[in-house]
Amino acid sequence: MKIADSRIKPTFELEAAEHQLGSRPIAGVDEAGRGPWAGPVVAAAVILDPDKIPANIDDSKILDEDSRAYLYRRIMKVAIVAVGIADVDRIDRENILGATLWAMAQAIGQLADVPKLVLVDGNKAPRVPMPTRTIVKGDAKCLSIAAASIVAKVTRDRIMTQLARDYPGYGFERHKGYGTPEHQAAIDKLGVSPLHRRSFKPVQLALGLGALV
Repeated sequence: MKIADSRIKPTFELEAAEHQLGSRPIAGVDEAGRGPWAGPVVAAAVILDPDKIPANIDDSKILDEDSRAYLYRRIMKVAIVAVGIADVDRIDRENILGATLWAMAQAIGQLADVPKLVLVDGNKAPRVPMPTRTIVKGDAKCLSIAAASIVAKVTRDRIMTQLARDYPGYGFERHKGYGTPEHQAAIDKLGVSPLHRRSFKPVQLALGLGALV
């Protein structure tokens, strides 16, 4: 297993301090898929057991695919995990931020244990009935958020690989819906699929709606 080096390593220090103050359990929350032109946005909520934290958890963007898959399996075995998925219709209806916050709230609400505190990557928090704390670049600072980033990323990548079978030719299994030259060429050749986010400008341009943006 290859683990990429990073100058910033997430730690469990914030969670440990909150535990001492009585805020336990604590959930970390992150998402995957805000930027792609196609597919859902996926959020994950993870409650780590302080006594069973898998080694080498890191920001999912730092890890290679094999490392993410390995850590995903380890996290799923020892942590409390839940996932929320906002589909393309919701993204187009509510905008990507609204859909992301909705998916986060869904993930938090499905946890088997109700957290006393939720740590959220970024600067926007979903509306949930417990205290939340936003942490910019939290996936690089906080182990619970980093674990959530891994679960969200692996879950979404697997969804896009499955959807690639239903919509062949777009290369979703490779680029996962992100805006790559291969993806643009596929849209030019095949047109816009039901998986594409019509609220995103590149898709609107492909539909000839650029003047409406």
